[in-house]
Amino acid sequence: MATSSSGFRSHSVAACLAVILLSLIGAGSALGKTQPVRPESQSAMPHLAIHNGITQLMVDGHSFLIRGGELENSSGSSLAYLDRLWPKLAAMHFNTVLSPVYWELIEPREGQFDFRNVDGLIQGARQHKMRVVLLWFGSWKNSMSSYAPGWVKRDQARFPRAQRSDGAGIEILSALSSENLAADSHAFVALMRHLREIDGKDHTVVMVQVENEAGMIPEARDHSAVANAAFDAPAPATLMDYLRAHRESLAPELKKAWEARGFKVGANWTDSFGPGPWTDELFTAWTEGLYTGKVAAAGKAVYPLPMFANAALVRPGRLPGQYPSGGPLPHLFDIWHAAAPSIDFLSPDLYFPNFVEWADKYSRSDNAYFFPETGRVSAAQMGANALYAFGHLNSMGFSPYAPDEFPPEETAIFGQTYEVLEQLESLVAAYQGTDRLTGITTPFDFSGAPNLAPQKITMGDYVFDIRFKRPPPISTGAKEESEIPGAHGGLIVRLGPDEFVIAGSGLTIYFAVSGDAIAGIESITEGR
Repeated sequence: MATSSSGFRSHSVAACLAVILLSLIGAGSALGKTQPVRPESQSAMPHLAIHNGITQLMVDGHSFLIRGGELENSSGSSLAYLDRLWPKLAAMHFNTVLSPVYWELIEPREGQFDFRNVDGLIQGARQHKMRVVLLWFGSWKNSMSSYAPGWVKRDQARFPRAQRSDGAGIEILSALSSENLAADSHAFVALMRHLREIDGKDHTVVMVQVENEAGMIPEARDHSAVANAAFDAPAPATLMDYLRAHRESLAPELKKAWEARGFKVGANWTDSFGPGPWTDELFTAWTEGLYTGKVAAAGKAVYPLPMFANAALVRPGRLPGQYPSGGPLPHLFDIWHAAAPSIDFLSPDLYFPNFVEWADKYSRSDNAYFFPETGRVSAAQMGANALYAFGHLNSMGFSPYAPDEFPPEETAIFGQTYEVLEQLESLVAAYQGTDRLTGITTPFDFSGAPNLAPQKITMGDYVFDIRFKRPPPISTGAKEESEIPGAHGGLIVRLGPDEFVIAGSGLTIYFAVSGDAIAGIESITEGR
């Protein structure tokens, strides 16, 4: 990392740290240090708590930031494979692994449970000093019901599928079936009871995701006879009461559709929100949200760990039915909140280049931030996104998908990010939600083109002028040079009036202050 009195620059993501003491020359500003204070313990049970106005995960009485990674879909099914994987995850400075739990494996025959894989996962995590977030692959995984047990799949009369408008069945268990719900809930309750028995004191498992990317495809809703009857009946009073109570804060798309029908109550779905696939999607959000919420509530009744639901996002120009419709997407938050109050928060599975744009859509005061899945960008860019997530979005965690398949170079690059975050964990946890912490990254559009425009951030008395291109040489007529190679991202922590910790790369930072005073570096300590 090169430094000068005007800034610093580094070229490998998250490899660099600097503690910078700034001085206001001629301004007489004094240094004042403060030490971060962790929130007081509320309960030994993992739970969510409000700290500085934002939601954090509390584990064993302390705020816990998840430096995680989600295993590839079937990786958690083999303990022998996991035995080879743990050292790789530890070398990348993970403190948490996100792993599926497969309904088909834990209940291979109805009412007979086998938790050997779950027990082996938890034991391996303990041995490597990691926590676990379990992903319940129950009725739905990426919309489909591929991880349901064979005894469920074979009995389509008892466990009905959703249907297309032409009557053809879909490999998706219907959310309107009480038998489907009862079977899924029974298995999930057995899992949560087992976790309470084997982990109620150690708290290796800290959260649970209920189902995985719920949604309907290739049509926006179930068209079975039971679903059609529910669609033609009055929209549920519970939902409409929620919408009336929150009318002024509803998602714009939902409010507009309902307003166009005169904010009608007591009418069927079409009369309430208009005809077409968008109303079909609202119906799916309600039915699948209600189902997911009931599964979560049943599990929480025996072991109340924090629980969340995740969403597959929408490519530009796609209509409902052309993507997994009805999941916990931003325009459907209100439906999910009404349907599933036992779900603590809703998360995006963010694989698109426009990370900042999508992250902003999940920025709501009534929703905690967590990224259970992300990828399809370079390890360097994922590192930059992680720093932005923890620093700017106050996220409780970040998790690239399938780190078990990262090649060596990507493993090393992303591991640098988590190594830096591990060093800064206490500071980040203490200052999330305050003006003493921020994150930086370059926004991208959906095509992957970055916006390299300079950014300005004010912290205390100082303005940080952040550039993502090389500064010009000091000569008459010099022009700005090309983009700094690699990804661009970082975070800044203000320790005191004139003392800052900066981590990141791909940045040139200039310091300024309002008025006539000159801001410059008084001293700097660099590290990795």
